[in-house]
Amino acid sequence: MARRTDWRVRGEIALLAGPGILVFVTFVILPVLMAAFYGFFKWKGFGFPDDFVGFENYLLILKDATFREAVGHNLFIVVASLILQGPLAILFALLMNQRMRGCSLIRVLIFVPYVISEVVVGTGWSLMLRDTGALNSMLEKLGLESLVQSWIADPSVAMGTLMFIISWKYIGFAVILMLAGLQSIPEELYEAASIDGASFWQTQWRITLPLLGPTIRIWAFLSIIGSLQLFDLVNIIWGQYVAATAGTSTMATYMYQNGHLAGNYGFGSAVAVLLFVISLVIALVYQRFALRRDTAGAVTGPSGRKSS
Repeated sequence: MARRTDWRVRGEIALLAGPGILVFVTFVILPVLMAAFYGFFKWKGFGFPDDFVGFENYLLILKDATFREAVGHNLFIVVASLILQGPLAILFALLMNQRMRGCSLIRVLIFVPYVISEVVVGTGWSLMLRDTGALNSMLEKLGLESLVQSWIADPSVAMGTLMFIISWKYIGFAVILMLAGLQSIPEELYEAASIDGASFWQTQWRITLPLLGPTIRIWAFLSIIGSLQLFDLVNIIWGQYVAATAGTSTMATYMYQNGHLAGNYGFGSAVAVLLFVISLVIALVYQRFALRRDTAGAVTGPSGRKSS
C-alpha cells in the first residue's frame, strides 16, 4: 500500500511539474548548451559551424578592455540600483501604508513607469535628453543655462542619467513588493510597541525592517539579476555606437554589438555564455549567503523534516 501511494505521489509530481520542466529545458537549458557549443567556433549564424577555434573566442573576450569596462558598468549599476532604489522604495511604501487621501492614486503613479514598455521609455527619454531636447530647452527658458548638459553623450554624466532612468522605471516594482511585505506584518506588533512607548522610527527600526527582511532580500536578488542583464534601455537610448564611448555599455550590449551586428555569432555566443556564468555565480553566492535563511524551511520531506 505504501509503495502504491509512493508511485501515486511521483505520478502527480510528474504530471504537474512535467510541462514546466519541459518548457524550462527547451527554452533555457537547451539554448545555453547550444550557445556553449557555438562559442567554440567562428560562425556566421547560418549552416552548421565547422571552423573550430576552441577557447579562442573566450580568450579574446577576457583580453578585451571594452568587455572588462562593460562588466564594471554592470557591477556599478548593481550597487547603485540597490543603494538608490532600496531606501526610496521602503520610504514610499511606509508612506503609502498609512491611511491618507489619494494613496491609491499615488500607488498608480509610482507603478505606471514599470508597466510601460522599455522601448517607449527609452525612446521618450532619448528625445527629452538629447542636446536640443525638452530638458535643455526648459533649463534655458528658466535661465539655468549653467545646468545644460549633454546628458547622453557626455561620459561624466551619462551613467548618472542612466541610473536616474533605471530608478524612475523600476522603483514602482520595488515599492509594490515592499508594500505587500508591510501589509503582511501583524498590526498587533505595532500596537504592543505603541503601548510600550516606542516612537514611530523606533517601531520601524525594531519591527518593520527585520520583518521586511525576506521581501528586501528577494527584491535585491531580482534587482541584481536584472542589472546584470540590462540591455533594452541602454541600446535604445544610447544606440549601438554611443554606448561604449559614453561609458554606459553593458555585457548585453557588448554581446549585441560584437556578435549580432558584427555577424560573428560564435563570438556572441561565447559572450552570452560568460554573461550566463557571471549571473549564475552571483546568484548562487547570493542565495548561499543571503537567501538561505528564507529558504531553509521551504522544502520539507513527508515527515516535516527538511529534505537534504
